Amino acid sequence: MSTLTILWIALPFFVGFIGYMFPRLVRYLALGVAIASVVYALLLFTQPSLTLQLIDSFGVTLQVDFLSGFFILTNALVTAAVLLYCWNSDKTAFFYMQIMILHGSVNAAFACADFISLYVALEVLSIAAFLLIAYPRTDRSIWVGLRYLFTSNVAMLFFLVGAVLVYQASHSFAFTGLREAPPEALGLIFLGLLVKGGIFVSGLWLPLTHSESETPVSAMLSGAVVKAGILPLVRCALLVSEVDPIIRIFGVGTALLGVGYAVFEKDTKQMLAFSTVSQLGFILAAPEVGGFYALTHGLVKSALFLIAGILPSRNLKELQYQPIHTPIWIALVIASFSISGFPLLSGFGAKVLTMKSLLPWQVIGMNLAAFGTAISFAKFIFLPHENDEQASVPFNFWAAMILLIGGLILANIAYYEAYTVANIIKPLATIFLGWLAYFLIFRHTIFKLPRLLEQFDHLIGMMSLMLILLFWMVLA
Repeated sequence: MSTLTILWIALPFFVGFIGYMFPRLVRYLALGVAIASVVYALLLFTQPSLTLQLIDSFGVTLQVDFLSGFFILTNALVTAAVLLYCWNSDKTAFFYMQIMILHGSVNAAFACADFISLYVALEVLSIAAFLLIAYPRTDRSIWVGLRYLFTSNVAMLFFLVGAVLVYQASHSFAFTGLREAPPEALGLIFLGLLVKGGIFVSGLWLPLTHSESETPVSAMLSGAVVKAGILPLVRCALLVSEVDPIIRIFGVGTALLGVGYAVFEKDTKQMLAFSTVSQLGFILAAPEVGGFYALTHGLVKSALFLIAGILPSRNLKELQYQPIHTPIWIALVIASFSISGFPLLSGFGAKVLTMKSLLPWQVIGMNLAAFGTAISFAKFIFLPHENDEQASVPFNFWAAMILLIGGLILANIAYYEAYTVANIIKPLATIFLGWLAYFLIFRHTIFKLPRLLEQFDHLIGMMSLMLILLFWMVLA
């Protein structure tokens, strides 16, 4: 298993560079890499936890277990769906190469158990993500990519200083070194991870970046890439009990912040991006069960971004007067049902499991976030639709939908214990109340929350304020 793990981490990088030299085969090679990750993730669910210490106390430390299996499977399925979506497009070998490098760096981040290796994985991830965001080479895409890269690099500088302080205190870069590290190390490391994961106000770079990227890139970013900053936070919460309350606080705050913007947003991709912020909060609100929620969110959000890419308009007001082709609408409704927590889809089990794992002080906030999610996705569910005989939807789009929505249905089996009368009634009541609020209040409301904090010149300032907040929380 040790040799297999090292080969699995190296495979995307090796195949990525080889594939660039064989442009006609690069799509097949990339899909093969994604399938290999699916097989490896499924294997992790049957194997005991594996920890590899490769270079003594200086790093590299790798850890793969049941928890990382969920995140790796998410990355693999999302990557495969994006590749299928792009199959007959005019994407160049360079695009597929960057997809493989991004896939590999996300996998590496999921496997890292020391801060210095995680730093390297996240930096490689940032470069590959930047190149994919800027792939269209328009002025807008290059600006959005540079904005993302600059924000990410500043955050990782804070992270690196924190990692050095951990080593100074514990003579190790391992995550467990946080127990002996000074408070400022914890604050600096967490700031870097909160920014990379798109958490709370330090993650407000995310909505613009995800919504302005090309459709397949948006699906990759929201479905898998941001979780590279989430899993280390979850691991730290599970390893160091003193850290757990801090992570949970940010989980609740992020869930409420994201959904607060999503319920008022009228742009489909912007709404999905703010929903990503909110759903990441659900993962952090209950770290011990965050893996299953991450898998469910990755599948559903990738599906929603891919669907949004073929809708006749990004404006929800315009879509109310432009009927959607019925098969596309059905796929949109299934994905929206899942993220809202409707039974028979894995979003139901994930929400039930998360709600049962909350601490008492979290319950009200997370129920409000679930209520807001139902309102947000009622915008999609109640869009008009009709059978359009002239509508032509590429087969590769349906191949991606079958993979993602099929995954949502199959993953539903993982937590079949959720199907009790009490567990079914509560989500259905939340969804019904959300739909009612949508029809009575939000359907005709035109209100735009201030977006000042998303502006580029405020992002670094928000990092500084977040760092002060983290120092106060750690010292308290």
